[in-house]
Amino acid sequence: MRVLGIDPGLTRCGFGVVDVAANRTATLVAVKVIGTVAHTPLPERLLVIAEAVDAWLELWKPDVLAVERVFSQTNLSTVMGVAQASGIVIAAAARHGVAVALHTPSEVKAAVTGDGRADKAAVTAMVTRILRLSAPPTPADAADALALAIASAWRSGPAMAKPSTAQAMRTGAVGLPVRKGTAPAAQKIWLEAEAKARKNREKPKGSWG
Repeated sequence: MRVLGIDPGLTRCGFGVVDVAANRTATLVAVKVIGTVAHTPLPERLLVIAEAVDAWLELWKPDVLAVERVFSQTNLSTVMGVAQASGIVIAAAARHGVAVALHTPSEVKAAVTGDGRADKAAVTAMVTRILRLSAPPTPADAADALALAIASAWRSGPAMAKPSTAQAMRTGAVGLPVRKGTAPAAQKIWLEAEAKARKNREKPKGSWG
């Protein structure tokens, strides 16, 4: 499964593409942060994001586009910018016929670290470990985008074992069944955290922390 994770924002918009095998091993494909200047008119800033999303969808042909779910924050101007960028991203996915998965920051943190309240440093450290990178992805928006992509693939469950049409066209690969015991350590941590979260679901209290 190939997932494009996008951490939306007007000033900085993180893009991260990962390939996740049937045994849930994740591999980095590409990562980048797209920035816009604050004093630039809003339509032009949104256009920059829209064109970047279109380009990445055409270049990397993901099976799924994962986006942070927008929810209320104390900083209204920040949440408005995130919401505007998210709308552009989701619309682009629809134009390209790519499925969209929305995840809250708490869900993503729990997926990659086992702790729904983990800070940015913990998320970045686990993304670096999961993707077997020699150095942490920077800035934080890049790590957040990759975390979104990883979490989305892991949360998709058994569907990962079957290649999508986009995947088949891209690689010609045949999906392999997920064998018991093949999940990496970080995925096992998430499975435990997910089971715990079902019993005591917390309310999201902010963004990436």
